[in-house]
This record gives sequence, C-alpha cells and structure tokens, in this order.
Amino acid sequence: MAQIYKADETFDRGYFQGASCAFGVFDGVHRGHRFLLSCAQDTARQNDGKSIALTFDIDPDEMFHAQRLRKLMSNEERLEMLAQTGVDAVVALPFTREFAASSPEEFLVRTFGTGVPAHLHVGFDFHFGAKAAGAVPELRTWADGHGMQVHAHDLKSEDGAPITATRIRLLLADGKLDEANHLLGRPYFMTGIVRPGRGEGADMGIRTANLEVPDQMRPLSDGVYGAYAHVDGKRYKAAVNVGVAATFADRATATCEVHILDFDGDIYGQYMKVEFMKWLRPMRAFDDISELIAAVQANIDWVRENL
Repeated sequence: MAQIYKADETFDRGYFQGASCAFGVFDGVHRGHRFLLSCAQDTARQNDGKSIALTFDIDPDEMFHAQRLRKLMSNEERLEMLAQTGVDAVVALPFTREFAASSPEEFLVRTFGTGVPAHLHVGFDFHFGAKAAGAVPELRTWADGHGMQVHAHDLKSEDGAPITATRIRLLLADGKLDEANHLLGRPYFMTGIVRPGRGEGADMGIRTANLEVPDQMRPLSDGVYGAYAHVDGKRYKAAVNVGVAATFADRATATCEVHILDFDGDIYGQYMKVEFMKWLRPMRAFDDISELIAAVQANIDWVRENL
C-alpha cells in the first residue's frame, strides 16, 4: 500500500518534482478516478518518476455545502482506497477556507511550490481556486510556464455519459444500485459502529445489527437490500433495511438495520462494513406484525438463495 502524506507546512514539495500526478477529490474512487490514476501511473513509468494521487484531506463540499452533501465514503476510507490503487504515494492537501480563497495562480503555487510535477492528469471539468475560477485552460497556461504537461481526460462510461461522484450519488438516491455499482467498479458500501437498536427484530425472532451511519454518509435511498456484512474479517450474507422502518415510524429513526444470516455473535460497539449488492423492495408499512415477518423472511430467503 502506498504511503499517505499530509501536505502541511512540514511537507517537502520537492517531492512533486518530476512526478506524474492525478489530481481530484476522488470521492468513491470510482472507475473514472481509477482510469485517471492509471494514466498517471503510465506517464510515471514512461518517465521513470513517481505516480501520485493528489487530493484534499476533506471533500471541499464539506465546507461549502455540508447540509446537502451525501458522500460515497469517509475521508479516511477515500485516502486508504487511493493508497491501494497502485500509485506510489497519496498526497492530501489540507483544505482550509484560506486555501479555498486563493486565486487560481496562488492555488497552484501553494499546492506545488517549487516542486512542479512533470505530468498532471485531471478531468475535463477540473476547476480550482476561489469560486472555482480556474479551469483547464488556465491550468495549461500556468503549466506551460513551469515545465508541466497537463493531460485533461474525458471520463465517460459506455453510454457516453460522464462518470462522476454526483451521478453515482443520484443513482443511489433513486435506488438504481446496479448502475451505481457498475460505475463504481465495486459494490457500494457503508461502514459504522454497531449500536443497540429498538429491539423489535429480536422480539420477532429476527435479530438485526443497528449500524450507526451519519446522514452525510448515506446517499443510498431508503429500502431493503441484499448485501454482504463484513465482521471480524469474515463476510456474511445479509438482508439490510435502510431508512425509517415504516411499521414503527412513530418511534423509529433513520438507520441501517442489518440481519446477518447464520450469525449469532455479540458485536455491539464493533466496526462493520456492509456491501450493497441488490435492491429488493421499497420501504412500506405493514398492516400487522405477521405480514411484516413474512416479508422480512422472504427477503432473507432471497438473499440466502441468490447471493
């Protein structure tokens, strides 16, 4: 796994000299991002230099659009996944209001200092500097005067539409999990700490692990899903309820309830990762408990037979 560096005042920006960088936020580390990173690796090999994933320590939208932001993964997960893509290093720029207020030229000077990379790979829609005033033409003008070659890539899927984190978030919000997973190049996942739930599942003979997931980390639409739960390094089939349980809406809160098949351990307080594989049905209220139990059991049976 690649080394992760925080580009604070102690970081030697000479590290960028001669390197090939892919620059972006990289929320989700989706197929478009991985293509960009592979391009940086290619030019690094051709020039006997380092390949670097250059990003920010937070998603800039956390600062400017926190209320409406729905992230595909945490900042820590994003940096760790970038470090596993095959690049030589990950460099995270501290994103502050002062840094965000930089003019496009100041932004680039503060990012690279005197250690300008040989190659910089970005998406065609790359913007930088205060109010996103800088774009690829401004980037190329600056690069031409500093010996850096800019490669702007069109990151599109087979249907000709761009692969973006925003597009994937919208697909997840619409329950189009298969399409979202295709663009991600992997199953969408949530992580969190298992907390005690309301207890109705145990009363019905169907225990669930209540996963604590902040709203900002939950772009997935409410519904019931077939999934895999990762606990203590093992993977289990799971039926997952995301959102407010409509039958218990008078006392429920938005949550992620995971019924792990063939598992009976005590995992309160433990970390869990849930990979979502298939949308099964929308949330709905049931007339009585027996109808609810029958529906839940049908979901469990589908997961057991099809995952």
